[in-house]
Amino acid sequence: MRSTFFYYSYKLIVSLLFVLITTLVVAQKVVRYELYVKDTIVNFASKAKRAIAVNGQIPMPTLTFTEGDTAEIVVHNLLKESTSLHWHGLFLPNKEDGVPFLTQMPIEPGSKHIYRFPIIQNGTHWYHSHSGLQEQIGMYGSLILNKRDSDSSFRKGIDDLPAIPIILSEWTNYKPENVHRLLHNASDWFAVKKGTTQSYAEAIRAGHFKTKLNNEWKRMLAMDVSDIYYDAVLINGKTTSNLSSFKAGDKIRFRISNGGASTYFWVNYGGGPITVVANDGNDVVPVEVDRLIIGVSETYDILVTIPVDGNTYELLVTSEDRIKSASIFLGSGNKVLANPLAKLKYFEGMQMMNDMMKMNGDMDLMGMDMGMQKMDMNSVMYAEENALNTLNYTKLKSPIKTNFSSNIPRKDLHFELTGNMNRYVWSMDNKVLAESDKILIKKGEVVRITLYNNSMMRHPMHLHGHDFRIINGQGDYAPLKNVLDIMPMETDTIEFEANTEGDWFFHCHILYHMMAGMNRVFSYDKQNDNPLLPNKKWAYKQLQKESNPFHLMAQNDFATNGNDGMAMIQNTRWSISSEWRLGYSDMHGYESETHIGRYIGRMQWLMPFIGFDWRYRKQGIHAVEQNIFGQKNTKDVRAQLSLGVAYTLPMLVTLQTEVYHTGYLRMQLKREDIPISKRIRAAFMINSDKEYMLSTNYILAKNAGIRIHYDSDMGFGIGITMNY
Repeated sequence: MRSTFFYYSYKLIVSLLFVLITTLVVAQKVVRYELYVKDTIVNFASKAKRAIAVNGQIPMPTLTFTEGDTAEIVVHNLLKESTSLHWHGLFLPNKEDGVPFLTQMPIEPGSKHIYRFPIIQNGTHWYHSHSGLQEQIGMYGSLILNKRDSDSSFRKGIDDLPAIPIILSEWTNYKPENVHRLLHNASDWFAVKKGTTQSYAEAIRAGHFKTKLNNEWKRMLAMDVSDIYYDAVLINGKTTSNLSSFKAGDKIRFRISNGGASTYFWVNYGGGPITVVANDGNDVVPVEVDRLIIGVSETYDILVTIPVDGNTYELLVTSEDRIKSASIFLGSGNKVLANPLAKLKYFEGMQMMNDMMKMNGDMDLMGMDMGMQKMDMNSVMYAEENALNTLNYTKLKSPIKTNFSSNIPRKDLHFELTGNMNRYVWSMDNKVLAESDKILIKKGEVVRITLYNNSMMRHPMHLHGHDFRIINGQGDYAPLKNVLDIMPMETDTIEFEANTEGDWFFHCHILYHMMAGMNRVFSYDKQNDNPLLPNKKWAYKQLQKESNPFHLMAQNDFATNGNDGMAMIQNTRWSISSEWRLGYSDMHGYESETHIGRYIGRMQWLMPFIGFDWRYRKQGIHAVEQNIFGQKNTKDVRAQLSLGVAYTLPMLVTLQTEVYHTGYLRMQLKREDIPISKRIRAAFMINSDKEYMLSTNYILAKNAGIRIHYDSDMGFGIGITMNY
């Protein structure tokens, strides 16, 4: 009797184990991808340029999983530099998140790394490199997580539709490192290429001379909605493509990811309205619109229908600056184009910006309700389109409740998004990542974040590893997202449950803003060691360094009356610069000034510095015995240390005051790059030594110009200016 009991008990245990193991094997299907990362050459915009391909293609391969799968992705780095991959919008263990020096060490050249994590969600997502600027040159791809089963009747018709993954991107023929350096150096070459310089001549022609004056009086540069000129816009790596297999009456679901490095994309359709059914991988109650704008790194699922007249209809994707576009055509008949977007009215945008900017650089919101994209500050530049039904966040509603229990502990955080377009510094609370500590949060609490965008640029703020609710007026049904596109001067609130331990990145997803410092790290206060980071403190310092690098710029004028130029390296706070003027004879001699300074304040208009002034020329040539303060003039022979301060005045004129170690005082007013016309820039300098300079420069190309100038010491000259 006893042996019989043990026998049946044994059979029962074995049967249960068999069922359990079988269930686990079925439920945990391992889906494996091998990804080979390698340099390649592409020609997206009439020039052969370096790019990075994965498995020989750009974009990277579309990766597809189903809820319940286990993803196993092997990355083989065949580059000569390190790399990584981040799984945008996915819930996964922190060590699989793919941020070098934060969740793992970089994947070094010639090595491989295996990412392995369970798929516990569904939706449209994407993946990309999180190393340097690699995302700009090809390392982005679609990531589709299918539902195990359609979970509601109203979704049944949507989930059964044919679905087409598309990833939007842009291409520049410039090296991304050079793009980043040009932005930091306040070059307006991209504006020249786009035709958006907003010079005085253009302002006069447009009847906005006063607007331009007011703009520079408030120490602002020209108005723009994007930083960079791109040579092409791409949909799945192409500027145009046809989906001729679809016919009249078909309804199609596009799974759209914005994989661009810095471009927002407008989407409109020539065949009628667009129905939005999901955002950032989460279902929303379907909403019909005429068009939508997709922020950098956002994803949207949209439905479009091909009209029954037998024509082919265009799905048009246009960059926010409206310079470039790309198209997908649906059907096989005559082409019906979507309505193209009109050219932006930049001076109207400048006037709006002037009205809202105070002299101290703060915004005057005038009691306006700014939040959830309800007031598009750029709409003054396309007023004729305001009658269109455009998607904004207030129209997004979750089909299920997303609210948190009132019993869960709360943590409230506030951040101000800050920036300086003149020097291209982007920060949070006026601090870049290199100047900030991790933000401690506790597992189990709800973290509520209020963000105020005190800048004139949009910022797509992305939180790794979590979805958050956006408080948009939908109450318990607030939509879930992982990217918040916060518009200029908006105040928005998001909240998320801290439910996955680790260190998680929170950053602006405009690649060049992120690399310029607009980042933070949320860190759970009690977490296990990450086996991929043997020295976590050292690794975090390496991550911080990426947000505060030094950038070099240099310029030299090879002129008939001498050689003069400058070189400068700068980071977020520090500036080291040197100017020189070399004459062709002792009569003109030589002079140089070197300054080491640190910018102070949010707007960085003030820079104290220490300097060294070294000059020599033959006495008696244009001799001046005294400066305007009655001091003996030493401008002909000088080798002196100084302490000084530079301050940006209205009209972007720099006032420089310095005292030399001998007690000699010098003051100077200077302005460079005065935009006379699209390609002509003027400059002037006058100081208390009774020296002065006037010049004009015609921009020939990104790195070259023709300069005519008169210098009180060097005389008249004309030459070629080269810059880097």
